[in-house]
Amino acid sequence: MECIPYPSPNPHVRLFLVHYKSAGLLVKGFLAEPADQESYEGFLYLRGGIKGIGMVRPSRVAEFAAEGFIVFAPFYRGNRGGEGNEDFAGEDREDAFSAFDLLRNHPRVKNGRIHVFGFSRGGIMALWTAIHRPVSSLVTWGGVSDMKLTYEERKDMRRMMKRVIGGTPQKVPEAYDRRTPLEEAGLITAPVLIIHGRSDKNVSVEHAYRLKEAVPHADTMYLDKYDHYIPPAVNRQIVGYIAKWIKGD
Repeated sequence: MECIPYPSPNPHVRLFLVHYKSAGLLVKGFLAEPADQESYEGFLYLRGGIKGIGMVRPSRVAEFAAEGFIVFAPFYRGNRGGEGNEDFAGEDREDAFSAFDLLRNHPRVKNGRIHVFGFSRGGIMALWTAIHRPVSSLVTWGGVSDMKLTYEERKDMRRMMKRVIGGTPQKVPEAYDRRTPLEEAGLITAPVLIIHGRSDKNVSVEHAYRLKEAVPHADTMYLDKYDHYIPPAVNRQIVGYIAKWIKGD
């Protein structure tokens, strides 16, 4: 791992551009830490989108670090000069697994405890991470849980999905099944929080309903007035709620 200091938007948070290895590839991401020497629990932030869309923002990772976490947010392979190519929750899920391992070995992470957060496409990445790694808790916000449903709902994404995944759900159903964690999600025993806007047109609330069915012990927060994008003031309130939920406050 290589850490390069990066300008931080918050004077109380140190930010670094990180180069790390994932399945033999050099991948990049942001590491954000409270600007002291204390130990904190880890927070794996899994972004949404693909390529430049939904890229990790320094202000976002700093916002969670300011809540008292060591935050790592991978860009995923093929982004910002990283090696390889994204394949939308296929092999690139290894980037999330390796990022989890990196956080768990961080000297300031308390007791190896790592919480995983996924937004939008990051939701499906977070679910796979919780299935394959000992997460302390899992939060999905506007998260994808079913890749076939995404193809059905997002006509604007179909060309990209066919190119990246290898075809339509009818042509390569196994490729979509392999990316959809709902059957395995029942293996998750950690606390789970599902946050979703009922008016979300980017990732319909049906994804949240299907996830709740697969993980009955999950807590839910359905946002009746909102879609995929939340006004800044409400967003800050939800971030504070997430931090308290994770810490059990």
